[in-house]
Amino acid sequence: MNSRRWPAVAASGFVVAAVVYVLAVLTRAGQTIENAALRGADQDDVSETDAAWQALGEITVYSLAAAVVAVALVGVLRRRWDLAIAAVGVIVAGQAVVQVLKRFVLPRPALVEVTGDYAHNSLPSGHTTIAMTVLFAAVIVVPYRWRGVMLFFVLPWAVGIGQYTLTAKWHRLSDTLAADAIALSVAALASWWLARRGALERYEGPSRKPRSVLVVFWAFAGLVSLALGLFLWVVPLSREGLGADEWVIYLGGGSLASAGSLAAALVFLACWRRVH
Repeated sequence: MNSRRWPAVAASGFVVAAVVYVLAVLTRAGQTIENAALRGADQDDVSETDAAWQALGEITVYSLAAAVVAVALVGVLRRRWDLAIAAVGVIVAGQAVVQVLKRFVLPRPALVEVTGDYAHNSLPSGHTTIAMTVLFAAVIVVPYRWRGVMLFFVLPWAVGIGQYTLTAKWHRLSDTLAADAIALSVAALASWWLARRGALERYEGPSRKPRSVLVVFWAFAGLVSLALGLFLWVVPLSREGLGADEWVIYLGGGSLASAGSLAAALVFLACWRRVH
C-alpha cells in the first residue's frame, strides 16, 4: 500500500500548528482578538458554561488511562498487537508532544495588556489533544465494519471538547486549532509506521452507505461552521477593527474551533478510507 500520504499529512499538520502559533500568539492583533473571545465567553448562558466545565472535568488522568486500556484491549482481542501499539502510541505521544511544547518550547510574549490566568501560555490544548488522539486511535484499532458506529459516538464528543475549551475559558481558539493539527500529525506518523510494516490492507468489500452519509453530514457541518466563523470574524473586524463586539468574536471562535476539529478528523478519515 502507498504510504507516501502519511508523512505528507504529518508534515502539513505541524506546519499548520506553527502558522497558528505565529499568527495568534506572536502578533498583537492575534492576541487581542483571542482575548476578546475569552471575554465574550463571560456573556454565554450559565447552562452552557456549566455543561462545558462538566465535559472537560470528565477528562482526567483516570479517564485517559481508561481510554488507553480500551484501545489496547480492542487491538489485543483482534490479535493485532501492531494496531494496539500504534493506537496507544498516538494517545501517549500526543500528550507528550503538546505538554513539552506548551510548557517549555512555545512562549507567549506579553504583546497586549492581560492579567491573571490568561497571561500564561496555553497552546496547544491538552484536552483537545486527548479528545482528538482518542478519536484517531479508535479509527486505527476498531474493526472496519464497526468504524462507522464508533465514529457516530466518538467524533461528536471529540469535536465538542474543542469547542468547550473556549466556552469554559480554559483555552483560546489557537490552542484548539494547534492541538487538532498536532494530534493529526502524530496519528499520521503512527499510520505511516503501520503502512511501512505492511500492516494495512485495502478493503475490497462493499461500501457502507450509512457511514458515507455520516461523513457527508460532518463535512457539510464543517463547511457551515467554517463559513459562520469567518463571517462572524471578518465582518465585524473589517467594520470595527480590533474593538469589535466581544460576544460576536466569541461566537465566531467557537464555530472556527468546531470547523478545525472536524477538518482534522475528516482528513484522517479520508486517509483511512477503505483501509483496515
